Amino acid sequence: MTPVFSLLLETAAEAPKGPFAMTPGVSIWTLVIFLALVVVLAKTAWPAILKAVEEREKKIQAQLDQAEKANQEAQRVLANYQQKLAAARNEAQELLAAGRLGAEKAREEILARARAEHEDLIGRARREIVAEREKALAELRGEAVELSLAAAGKVLERNLDTEADRRLVREYLDSLHNTRT
Repeated sequence: MTPVFSLLLETAAEAPKGPFAMTPGVSIWTLVIFLALVVVLAKTAWPAILKAVEEREKKIQAQLDQAEKANQEAQRVLANYQQKLAAARNEAQELLAAGRLGAEKAREEILARARAEHEDLIGRARREIVAEREKALAELRGEAVELSLAAAGKVLERNLDTEADRRLVREYLDSLHNTRT
């Protein structure tokens, strides 16, 4: 037997018994098995574990990059939306202002038209009044001529119906009218 192995056997025989008892032989074997396991794992499992960790890290980084791109796109879309919203508000304000301006212009046109119609109506009424007054004066003059002739005929006891007599009375009445005005 080898000296190391015999030493291990002697220490194992003298060591206290129990699951948690520390003996030099068990410690050495535990260390040997641990190192062998580390060597086996280093050649087989560690590359796979490291590869999986690296892949997961790349996947997480890709997701972070994608999330950052999505955030930038959302920010761009939000800015675009806010710009369009501001443009729509401006357009609505312009439309309201144009509507108000159009309504004010229509109001002014209606008022101007109403004033013109009012002035036209007053002018027409004045012309009609003047025409009616002239007509009434002409009728009154005619009646005055007839009455004057009838009165003169009674006074003179003859019938004055000739056109010359009528013209004479009209001229006299016109001369009276012209001296008043």
